[in-house]
Amino acid sequence: MSLPACRLYLITPPQLGDLTAFAGRLEAALSAGDVAALQVRLKDAPEAGIVEAVRVLGPVARAHDVALILNDDPDLAARLDCDGVHVGQSDASYAEARRRVGRDRIVGVTCHDSRHLAMEAAEQGADYVAFGAFFPTATKDAPTRAAPEILTIWQESMETPCVAIGGVTADNARGLVAAGADFIAVSAGVWNHPGGEAEAVRALNTAIAQGLADRRPATGV
Repeated sequence: MSLPACRLYLITPPQLGDLTAFAGRLEAALSAGDVAALQVRLKDAPEAGIVEAVRVLGPVARAHDVALILNDDPDLAARLDCDGVHVGQSDASYAEARRRVGRDRIVGVTCHDSRHLAMEAAEQGADYVAFGAFFPTATKDAPTRAAPEILTIWQESMETPCVAIGGVTADNARGLVAAGADFIAVSAGVWNHPGGEAEAVRALNTAIAQGLADRRPATGV
């Protein structure tokens, strides 16, 4: 049986600054290794700023066959023709998000450290569930701390993909991949990497490969 793949899920920093300059950084990141998705997460930005960010960054993502996910706002995600939306527990419900974006777009749901919330979302049809935070993070206020075992249990019992999020870096991603994450979501671990975003993406893809190898059962002699 082939192993389930695990891929990198990139999240923008909370503020982008100069969009043209950031688009160049995004291009460098996406050119450096495999990335499955880019989530535009600009919670403090006005709608006009989010619209402009999607306008500038969307073509960069799509040129690399990277899914463009908008955080929080299903209506805006549909209006901007994003590939999907990610909703938290205090945002629109899964059912509401699905109704607003339609059947053909991705809907992912934050489930913190709760298998119950994740099972509810999965049973309703969520395309992925996100668990976390696994490590301390300054990117957002994380109300819960999840243990890697939740990924293993989920992988053994459910088919809906799971995303590991919260303080993930190239230094700590391997264990989450080995535990069963289908995606690892990274923000500061890429954009604040001392070697730059391209080096971070390369290092994260190496960590993913190592974590997938760790999943293989040991072969006896």
